[in-house]
Amino acid sequence: MSQFIEYEDASDEVRTVYDDICATRQTDRINNFWKALANHPPTLKRTWESVKDIMTSPGELDPLMRELIYIAVSVTNGCEYCIASHTAAARNQGMSETLLGELLSIVALANTTNRLANGYQVPVDAQFKT
Repeated sequence: MSQFIEYEDASDEVRTVYDDICATRQTDRINNFWKALANHPPTLKRTWESVKDIMTSPGELDPLMRELIYIAVSVTNGCEYCIASHTAAARNQGMSETLLGELLSIVALANTTNRLANGYQVPVDAQFKT
């Protein structure tokens, strides 16, 4: 397990990122994920900039949809931390337990049919190709 870099022990470079995380998320708490990444400040900064850009910038996908996609990918990748943190974020955006159940059903179905299509080496139908 990585050492967590707490705010009071952080370098100025890390504190700048932590401050931006707190300001952007309107919180006074730094999650363990960021504290672990702070062991390598360039990775912390690069990852935070990507997350901030993709998850908070205006676009066609609303904040809840972004969180749902993140949960779906995290479930497929088996990332316990990301499942927990983005499920909490989705609940804060209004996700109900029913919606989570529907999402997980789709994730399970897609994983099953993906594996079947790959296992049977099914060629893609011409009408599906762009």
